[in-house]
Amino acid sequence: MTSSPQPAGWYPDQQNPRVYRWWDGQAWTANTRPSHDAEMIELDIEGAPDPNKIRAQVAKGAQGRGGGATGGGTLFSEPVLVVNQRAKLIEMSNEFGVFDQNGNRLGGVVQVGQSTLKKAIRLLTNYDQFLTHRFEIRDANHSTVLKVTRPAKVFKSRFLVTKADDSPIGEIVQENVFGKIRLGFVVDGQKVGGIFAENWRAWNFVIKDHADAEIARITKTWGGFVKAAFTTADNYVVEIHRPLRDPLASMVVASALTIDTALKQDDNR
Repeated sequence: MTSSPQPAGWYPDQQNPRVYRWWDGQAWTANTRPSHDAEMIELDIEGAPDPNKIRAQVAKGAQGRGGGATGGGTLFSEPVLVVNQRAKLIEMSNEFGVFDQNGNRLGGVVQVGQSTLKKAIRLLTNYDQFLTHRFEIRDANHSTVLKVTRPAKVFKSRFLVTKADDSPIGEIVQENVFGKIRLGFVVDGQKVGGIFAENWRAWNFVIKDHADAEIARITKTWGGFVKAAFTTADNYVVEIHRPLRDPLASMVVASALTIDTALKQDDNR
């Protein structure tokens, strides 16, 4: 690939015409996405994000503990994260856009490592829920800031959270199978917090620290008739009540942006 000057953006990968690679304005990054032809297979039915709809989503889903506060403009410094799954009639990999409460894009979540075989399994069977899933959480410049891996499972999910360079941060461990779902944050063998469903359907969550104090809340919101009727895509509003330090900050962001995977797979039990 040439290193000639060009603006930041997605460009065809010269080594693999099926994908586009992100050029950050100075160098090629490791971040890729399917080409437009590949995306057409999944029948994307959602257009560009509408800031007005995102603000309305926050108004309906937020409890008021984070809304209105001024954030720092990043995934780790905003008091409210709006997490909207990309709606596809045929979905073979998960994608989420992440926005602040005013509709500004902060980043996204991309499922990576979906081979042709894995996509076929997902399309034709329900066995995909038991396979390993890998996600990259990327900032507004498409740079990976966190990685989340959910190893193959039978009953309970476990998520391995690492930095972009694969150095470990901690684990998010599902603690129960029946009833209100609970997931614990485990760092260096010690529990530092967790996620607790408020109802048996497990769509709204409270996130607590090691002292059982509420530090964040996840609320599922309605994505509209077309999205609800024809796809499995979901939307969430995440309120973070106070600034957090690592590793808890990364654990909260990782859980807020990937919890949908555990929920849907448990819903398929």
